[in-house]
Amino acid sequence: MTQGSTTLQQAGAESLAGEGNRFQALRVLSEVTATLTSEYDLETLLDRFLGMMVRLSGASGGVVRVVTSDGRHLRLAASLGLPAELVENERLVDINCGICGAALRSEEIKQTRDMRHCVERSGQPYFGQCSSMVVVPLEHNGRLLGVYNLYMTEDRPIPEEVSLLFSTISEHLSMAVENTRLLRENLRMTLMSERQMMANEVHDSLAQTMAYMKMRIELLREALLQYESGKALKYSGDIQQALDEAYASLRELLTQFRNRMDPLGLEHALDELAAGYFDRTGVRLEFENRIPDLDLTVDQEVQVFHILQEALSNVARHSGAKDAKLTLDVVDEHYAFTVDDDGRGVFVMGAQPDLRHHFGISIMSERAQRLSGNIEISNRPQGGARLRLLVPIHTEKAA
Repeated sequence: MTQGSTTLQQAGAESLAGEGNRFQALRVLSEVTATLTSEYDLETLLDRFLGMMVRLSGASGGVVRVVTSDGRHLRLAASLGLPAELVENERLVDINCGICGAALRSEEIKQTRDMRHCVERSGQPYFGQCSSMVVVPLEHNGRLLGVYNLYMTEDRPIPEEVSLLFSTISEHLSMAVENTRLLRENLRMTLMSERQMMANEVHDSLAQTMAYMKMRIELLREALLQYESGKALKYSGDIQQALDEAYASLRELLTQFRNRMDPLGLEHALDELAAGYFDRTGVRLEFENRIPDLDLTVDQEVQVFHILQEALSNVARHSGAKDAKLTLDVVDEHYAFTVDDDGRGVFVMGAQPDLRHHFGISIMSERAQRLSGNIEISNRPQGGARLRLLVPIHTEKAA
């Protein structure tokens, strides 16, 4: 075989390899597009996407990170091929961290062979075993949503077709992430509309009936006064008091149903609740959120919102407090939602129990059980009371 024929065969093989890469790239793009139209669960979609991209690029592993609700961190949403310890330690990183931060700021694809920053920051040996890392920003309509990273253990160039595919798939994936956010907002609005309808139904039936009963009992008391029947007046007074309490609780329940939680989510809704609290109650309320990325379902958000709403309502009605504080934090693998006040406390010696107050606590406890959580209520050593809602963090372990 001559040297010329050998060169021709090599060129033919490279051409075939190029055609193969182009064909594989088109096939993966077709798979991603089909997945985006058929898959509505974001975590499942991201897992499938990573599998395609790792296979296509020849990477040893990859992750998808999304911008957290506070805009200051990147949360690991999906991973493939990474050690479990690394996945656990990388669940939350600063949004300006290393090359990921540089890719987000420039909105450009970045590749580096210098992994020292990742090794020093994380202390994970896996990064030191990688020959390079590719970072592709996720952006939709000018909104930065996150990045995906591909980790290479073999130092070989990425085919041009694959590099071009990074940007194309990034656009599709960004659209899927944004659509998921919009779906959550629409679901919140749907739930709030349903609650409004329920409130209207209750108002049109039970509330009006109770209002009629209140008027008739007052007429009964006036009639009994003419006969000066002591026992009858006592019993009618007891009925009047119980009805007043039930009616007040019902009116409060209707108010809660009609208070629409913000479609932007729980944190935004609590911000709004805290902003107007002093004007409504005369109690100063401080709101501190120490959770960078609160990850609850829409149903869970609604339950938490109404528990905290009831707790803050109790502070205003029963505590005699001047100042209160609402804190969101993470405690022992639980989301901790804490309401503190400087009032008279919950357990006061010699005081008569307030039925409405206990009824409210019962409702909050039932809501907490639906979250697989619990309510803790105590007096604070410095005075006042503390109510804490603990909700377990259900963290899905990435592959």
